[in-house]
Amino acid sequence: MVTRTVKVKNKNGIHLRLAGELVKAASMFSSEIMISKDSQEVNAKSILGVASLGAEYGAELVIKADGEDEEEAVSYLVKMIDSGFAEVKDE
Repeated sequence: MVTRTVKVKNKNGIHLRLAGELVKAASMFSSEIMISKDSQEVNAKSILGVASLGAEYGAELVIKADGEDEEEAVSYLVKMIDSGFAEVKDE
């Protein structure tokens, strides 16, 4: 199992569209991936789960993955969040 912590750097937080992009990215990996904020933990491959976190700008998220591609999965998602979703045009 791999666990890393990242802060939300997108000024609008992880709103519904970005949650969808995060879920799409998580779904590329076979590992089980969980994201938690405060005491709430959700499946990173669930749009409703990720959106329900209400991850605003500056929120600290913990990403955990367990499986054959766990390291790649966590690294990819942390990079995505840490960049403020730079590759996703935010409107």
